Amino acid sequence: MHAPTTFSELALDPALRAGLDALGYTTLTPIQAQALPEILVGRDVLAQAPTGSGKTAAFGLGLLHSIDATAAGTQALVLCPTRELADQVGKQLRKLATGIANLKLSVLCGGIPLAPQLASLTHAPQVVVGTPGRVLELVEKGALALRGVQTLVLDEADRMLDMGFDEPIRALVKRTPKTRQTLLFSATFPEAIRTLANAMLRTPLEVCVDGDALQPRIRSLFFEADLARRAPQLAALLLQFNPASTVVFCNMRKDTEEVVGSLAHYGFDALALHGDMEQRDREEVLVRFANRSCNVLVASDVAARGLDIDDIGAVVNYELPSDADTYLHRIGRTGRAGREGLALSLVADKERGRAAMIEERLGMQIHLERIAPLAGKPRGVPQASMTTLRIDAGRSDKLRPGDIVGALTGEAGLHKDAIGKIDVYPTRSYVAIARKQAPATLEKLRAGKIKGRRLRVHLL
Repeated sequence: MHAPTTFSELALDPALRAGLDALGYTTLTPIQAQALPEILVGRDVLAQAPTGSGKTAAFGLGLLHSIDATAAGTQALVLCPTRELADQVGKQLRKLATGIANLKLSVLCGGIPLAPQLASLTHAPQVVVGTPGRVLELVEKGALALRGVQTLVLDEADRMLDMGFDEPIRALVKRTPKTRQTLLFSATFPEAIRTLANAMLRTPLEVCVDGDALQPRIRSLFFEADLARRAPQLAALLLQFNPASTVVFCNMRKDTEEVVGSLAHYGFDALALHGDMEQRDREEVLVRFANRSCNVLVASDVAARGLDIDDIGAVVNYELPSDADTYLHRIGRTGRAGREGLALSLVADKERGRAAMIEERLGMQIHLERIAPLAGKPRGVPQASMTTLRIDAGRSDKLRPGDIVGALTGEAGLHKDAIGKIDVYPTRSYVAIARKQAPATLEKLRAGKIKGRRLRVHLL
């Protein structure tokens, strides 16, 4: 059978064309080409797919294709390991659903108050995206019914199991019809995923888009690490290669804060992202990294699961991970959307065994280069081009991106080119401003009004 190469070859609901056009999607990625034709005819799918492979559009188009927006009740459920990932999946599904009138999609995650979510469920959403714990809580309270679910998606299933969501997932599955379609996506296939898949899926199509497919676009370099001087070596790598944006991976969450402290000492704009942070702090870090207010994000693996930014210049392994799959998953965050990526790894003597596993997995020989640790404070450390302002109002206050742009170009007197990415959340909003103009803009916004109201504005 001829495998399709473009979306126009698929028998998609015409209402989905507007979303594809809005996102600029024309050509299918390998995961979409293999899985979508079968998803559209209702088949279960078990897919191994790395970050950046286009899996969200694969399952998103599948579930939206079968949604009846004129019918009440929840028809599709997407489960994700973290709130950040659920938010991003929700955003992409909303864009894909641009042409579907009256579709209600709700993102339901823990870490935020239950009451607003309960209130929002008085009219059941046709599509629910959420974390297993919170979705189960709402189901058990009788606020959400899953008996009409036609499509169930488990996204990044391996991480959901790593985070202890096995029982909530099984409890939710029991509340959905046996006739549903189930789509399971996982970056790795440990035994626990096989067991879960066998229990939930019916004669699934198995699809594997290996992380190796990402390799041609990613230049991987390895450097001898001096255990006592690893942080100054990292600073030297960032200065030498000068990526526009970098994610540095640490194996231990406690190391993330220490590395950020070291990089700040050398003059880098760096922020930490780890699982012990409050949800709001994590959100603000991701906003600042995505809008170019911070050049370097230092993250633990679990915390970075929700990171879905196409244009990451480099990934650095501060330490090698314990398995080759995690290495591939990490570096798959650079070199996306057809760009060339860069992966830099510091390898200590005790990590040589891990390097050998990666060599075997990639089918390549690792050559260890030398990098001299940075000595003293260097000059010319590149600064982030933007700074973020937080406005204490959001969607629940009827504040829209256009209102913020209006206030900035009006009363604050900014040229539109000095305004970067705008993110509007339920109770607060963030806007990136050209760094040099941020202090004066902050003063003018505080003295003036946004949408006719005086609102509190902070410089992050």
